Amino acid sequence: MTWAAEFASSINIPATQFLTFSIAMIVLFLHMINKPGVEFPFPEIYMRQHEMLQIQKLAMENDSKVNMKDAFMEAIRQSRDIILVKDFEVKYMNYLSELVSKKIVPIGTLVHDSIDQNDVGIMQWLDKKEKGSSVFVSFGSEWFLSKEEIHEVAQGLELSQVNFIWVIRFPQDEKISIHDVLPQGFLERVGERGMVLEKWAPQATILQHTSIGGFVSHCGWGSLTESMKFGVPIIAMPMYHDQPINARIVEHIGMGVEALRDENGKLQSEEIAKVIREVVIEESGEVVRKKARELSEKMKMKGDEEIDGVVEELVALCNNK
Repeated sequence: MTWAAEFASSINIPATQFLTFSIAMIVLFLHMINKPGVEFPFPEIYMRQHEMLQIQKLAMENDSKVNMKDAFMEAIRQSRDIILVKDFEVKYMNYLSELVSKKIVPIGTLVHDSIDQNDVGIMQWLDKKEKGSSVFVSFGSEWFLSKEEIHEVAQGLELSQVNFIWVIRFPQDEKISIHDVLPQGFLERVGERGMVLEKWAPQATILQHTSIGGFVSHCGWGSLTESMKFGVPIIAMPMYHDQPINARIVEHIGMGVEALRDENGKLQSEEIAKVIREVVIEESGEVVRKKARELSEKMKMKGDEEIDGVVEELVALCNNK
């Protein structure tokens, strides 16, 4: 059985969550429904064996009685003549249009780019760092690293010798602090080179700061669009659901590099350190850094055009009621 067929037979994600995924993930899913046995036209999109096992594990743990496939297809059926999408890859949008026989209209990134000046300590820390010398580390609000994973990330950051701001989150029902999970002596060893925050940080504000030269990210679509908008290259560390697919896209378009796990899906501190240094510091990473800047400029130029297009489509839709 191919990885795609295996994925199709095992996925069991609530439809409301699935609709927040990237267009590439949705296109893959619809292709497998509409064209079983036909080769997927975008070979850059694939999943590794350990990622498949993770999805199957999550599917077994999901007790939802809603058939995601039926709910998703019903949502598509009930939509009018257009579908608004938050994406940037034209080829995936074009293929989605073919699969659902509806017009796909991009709405831009919808990224909130105002600066939050209330976090004085964070801004002061960032202001002391050289341009492009630091990374922001965050794995989103829905995935919590295990203690083992936190140790691997911490060791990777320490080995990299790159400045960092790291946000660590814990489930609300767990009484844990960062001091309970970080390696012994880690905060003392990194000193002023690192800042570790618990629960929350002003992500958009941090990513816009000139000292940020990379984003160690789980590759949730919202985080990726923010990173693209602000021209920050990605150190990809996908966790679950559509994030591995998003990480493949990041590498395919050239604005990031994935920190590979071992064959069992375990994070590797040395690999994390290597990729951080490549993306942020080393000469070999200039191609990635340049691509991130180019994408940012392109998205800024397209922003107003896309919103104007959305308004025109919605007005036309209302007039045809």
